[in-house]
Amino acid sequence: MAAFEYIALNPRGKEEKGIIEADSIKQVRQLLRDKQLAPLTVTATKERSSDTQPRFSLQLGKRISAHQLALITRQLATLIQAGMPIEEVLKAVADQNDQRKIKAIILSVRSRVLEGYSLANSMADFPQVFPNLYRATVSAGEQSGHLNLVLNRLADYTEDRKKSRQKIQLALVYPIILLCASLLIVGFLLGYVVPDIVKVFINSKQQLPALTEVIIAASDWVKSSWYYVAIVGVLTWMGYRYAMHHDSFKKRVHQFWLKLPVMGKLLLNMETARFISTLSILVRSGVPLVDALHIAVEVIDNLSIKHQVKDTALWVSEGNSLRKALERTNVFPPMILHMVASGESSGELDDMLGRAAENQQQEVEGFVAMLVGLFEPMMLLFMGAIVLVIVLAVLLPILNLNALVV
Repeated sequence: MAAFEYIALNPRGKEEKGIIEADSIKQVRQLLRDKQLAPLTVTATKERSSDTQPRFSLQLGKRISAHQLALITRQLATLIQAGMPIEEVLKAVADQNDQRKIKAIILSVRSRVLEGYSLANSMADFPQVFPNLYRATVSAGEQSGHLNLVLNRLADYTEDRKKSRQKIQLALVYPIILLCASLLIVGFLLGYVVPDIVKVFINSKQQLPALTEVIIAASDWVKSSWYYVAIVGVLTWMGYRYAMHHDSFKKRVHQFWLKLPVMGKLLLNMETARFISTLSILVRSGVPLVDALHIAVEVIDNLSIKHQVKDTALWVSEGNSLRKALERTNVFPPMILHMVASGESSGELDDMLGRAAENQQQEVEGFVAMLVGLFEPMMLLFMGAIVLVIVLAVLLPILNLNALVV
């Protein structure tokens, strides 16, 4: 059976949309008529090409949120643990989801399972929804016979990643708002407040202090050229986004980011935390270490770091220990290397990788919290310095006038 999306008219003449399972479009239309619905359009959620490779509609190729993926994974684990067959589990999860896109994806996976494919291979039809990490972990769970435990770990991993990302994003919201507000205030002062104040001194035709001249020039520039700056900024951003689609340019940009004093360390910690977390969930789920390394490398976003780490799996396959392989990259901090070495020597590599991942994630969150704590007083000092300069630029001509009167 396959999943089909339909649009039909009910007896009241209103359109209804939904997803239904059937063997053919003809059967779908008959099922709809049996429900007193007049079918308008019926489309398969997936289509096969002549070479039997699956192709999917754009709607099904879209990503789903981490929360939705974690919820689906948790539902699968609970129902599998109850002893239900996998095809019934998928049907039950599809029925529990109200979103048409998610329901169509799950039913399409179910149709592949009914054709005799494994759950992991069925999920491979939707790589943007179920990434390589997810599918490899599910495959390991199927082979080990502990799919419910593996799915629970995957749900925990997905939720933890989501919470960590949210913590960092929420920590950065306030500094970004403060920075934007500061820039807008400075622009408002230079564009509207300063010109009205210094107009009096300009009309007096007296010799203005150098600081006042500089502020007047800056004010005139902001007032006359702000839209040029906005246009150039938009065009620069669009050009940057386009150039970032080319790996050579993207790699140079990523190398530049890593060389920045504070941002470089933060990015490095974030990428190593992501790599170790991924490696941990894969090894704990029973994925062979070499395969786990191949998959973990793909979750690294920074191309410069990915280039340094990509040969780790090769070095391990040649007989090197994981600790030596990671050390050769010159990327991972000593703490992670020591924990990995301890795990290898004690035979508890999966547990030590989990602890290393947790430790690295805590370090990232602590580093972000420290930066946010420093940013606020720095922005206050910046705003105070700007306001002080503007006040001095206004007061100096007034003091000069008083001196002339005396």
